[in-house]
Amino acid sequence: MGNREEEIYSIMFKSLKHPVRRQILRMLNDKPLSFMEMVELVGVSSSHLTYHLESLGELISKTGDGQYQLSSFGKATVSAMKGVQEAPELETRRPKKMTRKWKAAFAALMVLVLLLSSFGIIQYIELSRLAEEQSNLEAENQHLLSWGIGTSKVADFLRNVTQLEAKQYRVTLLSNTLEYREDFDVAEEVLKYSLTAANSDLEASFRFRENRLSRYQLTTSAGTPILTQNPSSSALDAAKAALNRYQTYSGDAYLTEMSNLLATVNQTSGNVTTVVSDSMKLQITIQGNVAEFLWMYTEGGIDFPAKSLRMTFDKGVLTALTDGYFLFTIGNTNLNINQNQAIATAKNYIAAMTWTLNGTQTSDFNAQDLVSVQLLPHPRGNSVALVPYWYVVMQLDKAYSGGINMAAVGVWADTGEVADVQLLSR
Repeated sequence: MGNREEEIYSIMFKSLKHPVRRQILRMLNDKPLSFMEMVELVGVSSSHLTYHLESLGELISKTGDGQYQLSSFGKATVSAMKGVQEAPELETRRPKKMTRKWKAAFAALMVLVLLLSSFGIIQYIELSRLAEEQSNLEAENQHLLSWGIGTSKVADFLRNVTQLEAKQYRVTLLSNTLEYREDFDVAEEVLKYSLTAANSDLEASFRFRENRLSRYQLTTSAGTPILTQNPSSSALDAAKAALNRYQTYSGDAYLTEMSNLLATVNQTSGNVTTVVSDSMKLQITIQGNVAEFLWMYTEGGIDFPAKSLRMTFDKGVLTALTDGYFLFTIGNTNLNINQNQAIATAKNYIAAMTWTLNGTQTSDFNAQDLVSVQLLPHPRGNSVALVPYWYVVMQLDKAYSGGINMAAVGVWADTGEVADVQLLSR
């Protein structure tokens, strides 16, 4: 048990070294907390909190609803903290100054307290480890052992929204990455799974932002997905049923408005069908067996595709979902620059810019033909507030090093300022 003991000491003392991490452990000892609750209580930035949570490692874990809690290891560590914190009180109660003899005795007592606490932690952790192993065996019988981190939300979605017959599959966690997105000021977790059955091989990926699902993708490598119910042959019926199941899964109020708007559609006309309510637009695109349903926020004649819900079906099976409706807000709807003005701004900027290509500064670019221009509201700065934004793509008069023959220029529609530029090849 020597290596395990050294690992325990290493994790414990590394975690207790920083006062913020000790504060987090004390708070979680009282009750589980969400990420944003801890940001407010601890008083640090989201990125710093993410760093400290990662440093705590095995001392903390996540509940099924995404809150943070103490693990068995964490509870034992807090107990040791209390023992060390309470020991100095002996010194404040001394009636008089201790002699050298008593100082030595007190120091020995402190060492003994630490050793006993550490041995207690080791025994506690070993017992907890045995209990966890037993729990894992039970979980394997329930076919949930291989789901890894994020089990509850992922399993719930695949079973109840996609309607996948999970018992038929062996599910393996392929990867799990957690990072802080400074551009949106949110924590983002991306998970990938392989799902293998006798005649069906799938891969599922999930992205959670602030512990809320923002993207799902199901890819079939072999066979077809095994479902609990046969999918509807009607794209409309499949979408209505899936949207209701997703609303039960997420509980977001805006899905009710989306469901009501979808209910107004009785049949699709051609490849693309569009219906609009006061502040929402639904666009249905059907090409062969693939049907896409896109609900997006709209205001003042401006569509906001980023603030949207997109669901894709292949033969009635929900294969993709992207939800940014809960995350993005509306910064403004000021359309002070029209399309022609945006094109002129982009063309002038291209003519005046200098770009480094293969280590050589290049200028005198000439925008010749317009390729496309779109109004695509975009966040400005480290924010989730969407602002009207023109995306202008222009053909250059010649090809440059690396096959560069186009330039894409982003122009803020409220101020007329150039937001960004890209050189492209096609």
